[in-house]
Amino acid sequence: MVYEYEGKTEKEAIENAASELGLERDQFDVEILETQKNSLFKKGYVRIRVHTVDTNEHVAPEFDGGMPKTKNTLFADPLPQDEFEKKLIDFTASVIRKMGYEVTVEIMFREERKIGIRLNSAHSSILIGRKGKNLDALQLLANVYAGRLGREDVRVILDTENYRIRREESLVRLAYNTADKVRTTRNSILLEPMNPFERRLIHTTLNDISDVETKSEGEGLYKQVRVLYKGVR
Repeated sequence: MVYEYEGKTEKEAIENAASELGLERDQFDVEILETQKNSLFKKGYVRIRVHTVDTNEHVAPEFDGGMPKTKNTLFADPLPQDEFEKKLIDFTASVIRKMGYEVTVEIMFREERKIGIRLNSAHSSILIGRKGKNLDALQLLANVYAGRLGREDVRVILDTENYRIRREESLVRLAYNTADKVRTTRNSILLEPMNPFERRLIHTTLNDISDVETKSEGEGLYKQVRVLYKGVR
């Protein structure tokens, strides 16, 4: 299910969503749609879209943020530790081999509700695809399969050649460079289509910059972020 909420800050909007839906924060995904900072004539706000998962269906979130951020992450044995991990690895390897590419698959990290899988292949660039779309598609398949194994509570992250980290770093640089151009030209800039996680990264990166604002535009999964100059009032 999809819902939209507003708050004075991103934190407040998320708390409003959690309170109204009766869910814990890790039970839904958040996509920032628009941010408006305080000005002389307007109060600031953040508008978010919340994606929840129907626990009666084996459907996983379409995209996730990638690499782990918590201290509880267990970087340990790359070999599967239970039947679920073994089936997940075998499924992922089978899909890629049926695509015609040799690959070895191993566990990259483990968290309470998240598991990372590393793909080792001489064809990593193909598995990643343009802007990571092939890797995202493979990740979606892995999440759907995890749901069919009865583990829709676990989020599966696929990576190869540290693409996820490199992509995040690239998007942060893009956000700051775009903000600088918007300040210089006073014109808005529309960025390339991105998945929900990538758009949220752009929004949050620029959220504390007082003279620019961001909003998502378009329809479907891959929307674009517009960065606008608002000046200092």
